[in-house]
Amino acid sequence: MPSFDIVSEVDQHELTNAIDQMNREISNRFDFKGSDAKVELKDGAMNLEATNDFQIRQMHEIVYKKLVSRNIDSACLDKSKIEERGMRAYQTIKVREGVDKELAKKIIKLIKDSKIKVQAAIQGEQVRVTGKKRDDLQQVMAILKASDIEMPLQFNNFRD
Repeated sequence: MPSFDIVSEVDQHELTNAIDQMNREISNRFDFKGSDAKVELKDGAMNLEATNDFQIRQMHEIVYKKLVSRNIDSACLDKSKIEERGMRAYQTIKVREGVDKELAKKIIKLIKDSKIKVQAAIQGEQVRVTGKKRDDLQQVMAILKASDIEMPLQFNNFRD
């Protein structure tokens, strides 16, 4: 039986490259001279550090621009509040990966509401969809691409 998996992943190598590019641009920009602003990747989260919250907000533009140029969807980012401690401002932006239980249930509900003859099952941080016809699976992919799900989804492990 044909099947495929619905996952939400971020290419870690591309994310690392994007962060390196962000730091290079920040160090070269005139408005960041002498501020020692930087972006670090640690435990699946980007840590932004700058002199004040205004510079952190300016860094958001750089973050989104570099992620988009590396084909990383910005919908997977979860920003926390900007904290000011001492003479510095900090912000953590989590990079969400995996399909959590609530999102998996929403995906399964979308599939069942479409009345396509396929079965969907939650398997850890992914959803496996199986069906008798390849066309049915492609219809499910089209429905999920057209839906307004808050996480970027990828379809992999397609088997006939």
